[in-house]
Amino acid sequence: MKALILEERLKLSLRNIDIDEETGPDDVKIRVERVGICGSDVHYYTNGKIGNFIVREPMVLGHEASGTIIETGKNVRDLKNGDRVCMEPGIPDMSSQASMKGLYNLDPSVKFWATPPVHGCLRETVVHPAKFVFRLPEKVTFDEGAMAEPLSVGLQAATKAGIKPGDTALVTGCGTIGLVTAMAAKAGGCSTVIISDIVQEKLDTAARLGFIPVNVTKENLSSVVHAITGGWGADIIFEASGNAGVMPALFEPLCPGGTIVFIGMPVEPVAIDIVAAQAKEAVMKTIFRYAHVYPKAVNLMASGDIDVKPLVTDHFSFDKAVEAFEYAAHPRPSSVKVMIDMD
Repeated sequence: MKALILEERLKLSLRNIDIDEETGPDDVKIRVERVGICGSDVHYYTNGKIGNFIVREPMVLGHEASGTIIETGKNVRDLKNGDRVCMEPGIPDMSSQASMKGLYNLDPSVKFWATPPVHGCLRETVVHPAKFVFRLPEKVTFDEGAMAEPLSVGLQAATKAGIKPGDTALVTGCGTIGLVTAMAAKAGGCSTVIISDIVQEKLDTAARLGFIPVNVTKENLSSVVHAITGGWGADIIFEASGNAGVMPALFEPLCPGGTIVFIGMPVEPVAIDIVAAQAKEAVMKTIFRYAHVYPKAVNLMASGDIDVKPLVTDHFSFDKAVEAFEYAAHPRPSSVKVMIDMD
């Protein structure tokens, strides 16, 4: 089948590849319709690795996807040919200790699309376990179905945060993950969501979505947060930038007893001011991907409580997939999500 393949760092090709996949009794075969380009895809393209995950041989990219079922295994009952679906890209060992504890996203043996050496979904068809395939309601588009993946990250973070109705949240980082986290925080009960970045065009998008933007090149973030909260500080901070430069002052805008959820992944280890955290008895939490929040993501999009459509700013056809990645590596400032139309 035809696929977008990362041959090596900075070298992409759109060519045929043989992938030996048979539809097992508990699987479905899916014609891929949309694939979103994630920051990790771009990072593999530009750097050839993320941490210890190194591209050592040609790999199909892509893990944010939606499609149409074209074949079902004999044991599959809840899905049928023609169903429009989105696919959770990680396949854990369901008998592992992590999975048995409800932490399947932390299973060390999970096979996650486009994480070396596992091929991703930027190809014509994929075979996937039906357990990790979710039907899209009629009003949810293929674009939104592909956006269920980043939205699930935001929902995982909002769930971990333990939001209480009326909380004030601060999101640092206004990329795709920052914006879907802000959406998840608002849907989860936060009355006020502040979001910071250095790119004004992205902050303008956040403002249009109803969030309070702070350009940290022009304003002091802690001062703005304290002004909004009457000097108390944010109940929750979601760190979604992964930028080491954010870390030294991260606890300043947090209220006493507040919670910080770390989402973004710095390229290198970063220093954390433990004394500043102790002085506020800050609760620090982390997330890694998500665990069984895809159904919530689909339901929230279907209900209209979360609208991710404005985040899809750029479309490329599959035959222009190489150009799509070249653009995603150096997008215009207002760009949020680049989507590849596979049909």
